[in-house]
Amino acid sequence: MLNFALGALALVVVLVAASLRILREYERGVVFLLGRFQAVKGPGLIVVVPGIQQMVRVDLRTLVLDVPSQDVISRDNVSVKVNAVVYFRVLDPQRAIIQVANYLEATSQLAQTTLRSVLGKHELDEMLAEREKLNLDIQTVLDQQTDAWGIKVANVEIKHVDLNETMVRAIAQQAEAERARRAKVIHAEGELQASEKLLQAAEILSGRPEAMQLRYLQTLTQIAGDKTSTVVFPVPVDVIGPVLEAAARIKRGP
Repeated sequence: MLNFALGALALVVVLVAASLRILREYERGVVFLLGRFQAVKGPGLIVVVPGIQQMVRVDLRTLVLDVPSQDVISRDNVSVKVNAVVYFRVLDPQRAIIQVANYLEATSQLAQTTLRSVLGKHELDEMLAEREKLNLDIQTVLDQQTDAWGIKVANVEIKHVDLNETMVRAIAQQAEAERARRAKVIHAEGELQASEKLLQAAEILSGRPEAMQLRYLQTLTQIAGDKTSTVVFPVPVDVIGPVLEAAARIKRGP
């Protein structure tokens, strides 16, 4: 009789120990009673009757999902490999367990297909230059589709866009051609500005004869400094006219 009592007591202790569950602050337990959903419990100490109740733990922290490289064909028919990272968390443990068999695997597969479909609508230049916009587009599509599972997609980041060597060389040639085009445009704009200034200077000099004379004298001074060559410079009559008249008056005398 004593042995039976001790055995029954040990059985009760084992059942009680097996019934106790401790859930951390970031965990919730989805409890089923005879296969039917009963409640979401936690955190802290909860009791789950063995054989009658079952509990599934759900982590409420933000999870990081690494999306493997996907072959993407852009809208301008360029083949690239793109990988990304997805940050998401469970908002509704009940739906995350009941509505989908494995929410981690389901979110991973959905992220891969969404990455290919969204990026396939954009050209290569947009993939390289507008990542923030593409990240937001992918996040919006994922969040809408995972809402039924009680999952919130917080952020999506495209990590790498890998190109083959041929495309890398083509992009480098395009960038070089673009730099050459800009240099020619800048040079042309400089020539245009210089011609406008020269035109303004010519208009000013044409209206002021004395300014033209000073310009001639300045040019003669600059050329005279070069002793390696002989330069014949035509002197306008209006410059030497006053000089000749003064010499003639000196010859005539007072």
